[in-house]
Amino acid sequence: FFLAFATKTPLIPFHMWLPSAHTSAPLAGSILLAGTVLKFASYGMLRVLIQFFPEASNYMSPLVQLIAIITLIYASLATIVQQDTKKLVAYSSICHVSVIVLGIFSNSIIGIAGAILLGLAHGFVSPALFLAIGGVTYNRFHTRELAYFKGLANTMPMFTILFFVFIMANTGLPLTLNWLGESFSLMGMWERN
Repeated sequence: FFLAFATKTPLIPFHMWLPSAHTSAPLAGSILLAGTVLKFASYGMLRVLIQFFPEASNYMSPLVQLIAIITLIYASLATIVQQDTKKLVAYSSICHVSVIVLGIFSNSIIGIAGAILLGLAHGFVSPALFLAIGGVTYNRFHTRELAYFKGLANTMPMFTILFFVFIMANTGLPLTLNWLGESFSLMGMWERN
């Protein structure tokens, strides 16, 4: 069960399908994938692994947390070097989902609550970023390369402000739901360890 959920989440070494899927998917596919489909695995971890296999989940949680931390570090470094904006948001989604896994396998109330909050926040912010990248900027510039978006504030000032708000929410700016979910997930992990 864990291997199936780790593939769907995705965790290392099963993570390479997500950037490829987002890059090749149309806009609606990326929005559905980021908004709902990625949450199925975390919901399955909560409902199947934690509920039906509590002792095994408790016993294996240090290993799962190690895999999630490795995934978080790798995906964060991969996010920094991306030039394709869809791949950039896809790798940041892998980062968020690995924090969700950390919260779930903290086996604490605050960690699981943080994982649920982060799942909800990611379900709103990541599709909004895909809509901004794949819908607005791609239809205007016909490219997803990051270098071509210089001077966007001069031509589209209101969109740039809204896009900046979504980017700050995605990075976990304090007082956003992403920040609250990440904080609770990490507090639950630290409480456990």
